[in-house]
Amino acid sequence: MLATLVEKDYEAWYQVRDRCRSWLVPWEPRPKGAPLAPEDAVSFASRCLMRERERQLGTGFGFGLFVEGRFAGEITLSSIQRGPFQNGSVGYWIDQDLAGLGLIPEAVVVVLQYAFETLGLHRIEVAIIPRNSSSRRVVEKLGLRVEGVALGFLEINGEWEDHIRYAMTAEEWADRRTEFLTNWLKKA
Repeated sequence: MLATLVEKDYEAWYQVRDRCRSWLVPWEPRPKGAPLAPEDAVSFASRCLMRERERQLGTGFGFGLFVEGRFAGEITLSSIQRGPFQNGSVGYWIDQDLAGLGLIPEAVVVVLQYAFETLGLHRIEVAIIPRNSSSRRVVEKLGLRVEGVALGFLEINGEWEDHIRYAMTAEEWADRRTEFLTNWLKKA
């Protein structure tokens, strides 16, 4: 289940972040020499408020992933641009203990459905560091189209990293909607 994170989710969120820190931090955007993002309760509450503001503005939507009531990770639809672009970006992370169970591909399908059918976006992209095989496996399972490699795309853990860009358009979603919903959400 996807749900907006709220202050009361802090303890569960922090436990996963703390336990999986060495698995998550190497992939997170951060300028060279910058400290890790704060993970205290006050910073988490501010982050929840920021995500709510993005939601109100229509520029981003962040969700916690919950499995049987347990916090398991996050997925975001961010950098939404309107006008002639109608584009957004998807990012995600999951508890290392739950990786490989198909939870993130399912969450991506839910977000794609929301992006195309509710928000009316035309194009969604996912950009992944080539050596991040776990994240790449998600989009490969879903069969998202590879658009190429963006050189020096994003500063990750102090290094400008290339990213493979995967994408889907509203037309591709319409063609594959039944496949996605049947295979990943068990409903058509």
